Amino acid sequence: MSWGDLVTIGPFAVAVLVAIAVLIVDLARPGRKTALLVTALGGLAIVALLTLSTGATVADAFNGGYTVDPLTTFLDLLFIAIVALTIVYAPDYLEPRGLPLGEFTVVLLFAMTGAMLISAATDLLLLFIGLELMVLPGYLLAGYHKSDGYSTEGAIKYFLLGSFSSAIFLFGLAFTWGLTGTTRVDGVAEALRGLGGGLALSPGLALGLAFMTTGVAFKIAAVPFHYWTPDAYQGSPTPVTGYLSVGPKIGAFALILRLFVEALGPLKADWLGVVIVLAAVTMTLGNLVALTQTNVKRMLAYSSIAHTGYMLVGLAAYAGGRMEGLEGLLFYGAAYTFMNLGAFAVIAALQKRAGVTSGLNTFAGLGRREPILGILMTLFLLSLTGIPPTAGFVGKAYVILAAVQGAQDGIPALGVLAVLAVLNAAAAAFYYLRVVVYMFMREPQTEGEPLKHGRLLWGGLVAATVLTIILGLVPGPLFEVVGEAARAIG
Repeated sequence: MSWGDLVTIGPFAVAVLVAIAVLIVDLARPGRKTALLVTALGGLAIVALLTLSTGATVADAFNGGYTVDPLTTFLDLLFIAIVALTIVYAPDYLEPRGLPLGEFTVVLLFAMTGAMLISAATDLLLLFIGLELMVLPGYLLAGYHKSDGYSTEGAIKYFLLGSFSSAIFLFGLAFTWGLTGTTRVDGVAEALRGLGGGLALSPGLALGLAFMTTGVAFKIAAVPFHYWTPDAYQGSPTPVTGYLSVGPKIGAFALILRLFVEALGPLKADWLGVVIVLAAVTMTLGNLVALTQTNVKRMLAYSSIAHTGYMLVGLAAYAGGRMEGLEGLLFYGAAYTFMNLGAFAVIAALQKRAGVTSGLNTFAGLGRREPILGILMTLFLLSLTGIPPTAGFVGKAYVILAAVQGAQDGIPALGVLAVLAVLNAAAAAFYYLRVVVYMFMREPQTEGEPLKHGRLLWGGLVAATVLTIILGLVPGPLFEVVGEAARAIG
């Protein structure tokens, strides 16, 4: 290990130290929320600054197994933003229920370090280790409300299915290693390019590709590997649900980019058809089932499945030869992060009183009871629908246009996928706008004084709101960033 290696892994190492520091502060000063939050958020700010400083140039560590490039920098900053926003709106929900904030924050920070390792790993073994470091804390968070039966049930389902999917994914990695003779991402790509059709058509590699596709499809909650999502999302504490809907999903897409785009890029023609089918089925089933939901958290769970389908449209467009598809996938990931976390922040705010559910009736009359929350929730729902000029509209438009361009290049299936995406976006408007109708056109179910929300929650809502609007009105700067990130691997 050289000094250069330590500098390169600096953001990741400091993130681990921040998690340990928060744990120590929680043990030394239990119940001191201010000290805990200052340590966590201050540490995240330091990690973000280090990420920006080390991301100025491309560098690698440990003989190329760990690489910092524009993709790593973009993803790490996105992971930091996800964790920071989750931390700031969590206290309003956790404290009334007696759930410890310190343990929640520590587990969340350790999950972030796993996601950061995925974004920089250029070795198959490191990718798997990063994946497990990211998902194992998620199992703990899903069952964080130990006295709630729904939380325990969702966590058990998530854990069992997640364990099986990880084993299947590892089996696929073993096939790839055995057939290419290396675990290095660039080595795998080179072997596939050098050996060409003979290896690409081998049954062993096809089986390995099937195993890896199954494993990552579970992690992103793609149909038909989505069954854990509704129960895990509905049963988890709302701040955990918000994190699970974006954190592990973005981390799993980072894994897909490193593995399928970089390592298995020479086999794009072989996995293109599978991605097209997954995208079509995932966004269609997710939206159709969301139409029938009366619980907003469960509705957003199926909505999350549908958004996975939209992101897969971008991946399919890239496999069809359009770099814009990769750029659209990355932009969509950032846009979805802020609008979805904002929606869950509003739900958490409404559930500050213990015992309040996330059913549609909870939102009845919200526009009169708490007009600011009603307006913000409307903005986030409109963005999730894809209404201009929000970030959601730009993200959907970019991946759909990339698919249309791919169809013009001679892949008709991408044109069909683009049409399906448009139809699904139209269908999604029904269940998103139904919540708006309840907020502004229904009488409140209960009377009472408006809740007093913490400053941190308002700060998180302001950040999510501003980013949702800015990314819709001025997407250019982020397009430049995601363009550099896409070119780093594409």
